Amino acid sequence: ESKHDIIVLAATNRPDVLDAALLRPGRFDRQVVVDAPDVRGREHILKIHARKKPLDPTVNLGLVAKRTAGMVGADLENLLNEAALLAARAGRKRIVMRDLDEARDRVLMGPERRSLVIPEKDKRVTAYHEVGHALVAQLLPYADRVHKLTVVPRGRAAGMAAYTPEDRMHYTRAILEDMICVALAGQAAEQVALEQITTGAQNDFVKATNIARKMVTEWGMSDLLGKVAHATEQENYLGGGPQQGAYSEVTAQLIDLEVKRILDAQFERAVALLTENLHHVHRIVEALLARETLTGEEFETVLRGGVLPDPEPEEESPRDPSPPVGTLKPGQA
Repeated sequence: ESKHDIIVLAATNRPDVLDAALLRPGRFDRQVVVDAPDVRGREHILKIHARKKPLDPTVNLGLVAKRTAGMVGADLENLLNEAALLAARAGRKRIVMRDLDEARDRVLMGPERRSLVIPEKDKRVTAYHEVGHALVAQLLPYADRVHKLTVVPRGRAAGMAAYTPEDRMHYTRAILEDMICVALAGQAAEQVALEQITTGAQNDFVKATNIARKMVTEWGMSDLLGKVAHATEQENYLGGGPQQGAYSEVTAQLIDLEVKRILDAQFERAVALLTENLHHVHRIVEALLARETLTGEEFETVLRGGVLPDPEPEEESPRDPSPPVGTLKPGQA
């Protein structure tokens, strides 16, 4: 009837390809952007999905939220489901913190591949590579702090240095330069400690180059190129991404030279830091090879010159005395 209003809701992750007729006034004329949740939002989402899951009292969902930057609701639900499966396989009645940590790594990188036979020399190269990332991140003022180091293969990666990222809305030039330096520190450690480089830094170069190119072409962070946008976004910022702008071949050469200058400067910065702290690198590598995995706290202990205690055998959580759902208590008919 004419006196009733009908409101139609629709969702899409590609508004740039919608027909213009759908977006005329009076049709879909209200657009609400649903972004990835911040740390507080992630914590609330985790609490919602954890309501029907038996969590150990030691579980800190606030800490889990800090370590899952970039994840959305479906990712967080999957993380808790994976943690529940891990706890069940281990024979525990409750989900403990290490289940959530392992679930996060599985969601991001895939399961551990302990059955993969890796030569000792390759494992040592991986250890130096990951320790290079972690140590430089610890030494730089704006880099994220280390959460875990491991030389156990996971997914396609031979090892991993995981961090506790901060939720940021704005990135300064100093923050971006520290990010590039950390990304290049893996191969820098190989060069400083082993006097040779390997192919393990491929993804590191991709990440560092993307940041440096955006600094030059999109964010006006180059003194040589100035405050000019050399990459243009498509009409809607949610779709497509930056496209090459209209500039001359001379400008393209200057962009390439400036990107290379930024990368070379940060690589030399990483080399200098690791050369100065080479004794720390060797000590942390030996501890990492002995344990295969170091937590952030253990990493800092070794860095300060402390001695790690012998690893304790994993203990199962106390069994829940309550009977399983669907069973009868003694005396019930």
